[in-house]
Amino acid sequence: MKTTKTKTVSKPKKTSGTAKTPKKKVSPGKYVPTQEEIREKAREIYYERIARGEHGSPDSDWREAEELLKG
Repeated sequence: MKTTKTKTVSKPKKTSGTAKTPKKKVSPGKYVPTQEEIREKAREIYYERIARGEHGSPDSDWREAEELLKG
């Protein structure tokens, strides 16, 4: 009777229990505004736009705020 070798399956290595989330790659020296900073700037743009009587949308205010803050 022939005997066959069984392969031992190694268990995954234990980690510290905290999963690392991938970080965004940001080029050095480039400013990335926070959501709160963008929100405040968009609100400012909104009030200025309303005071001038111009039409627009919250989305356009947000995009303009992002562009202005990112430079």
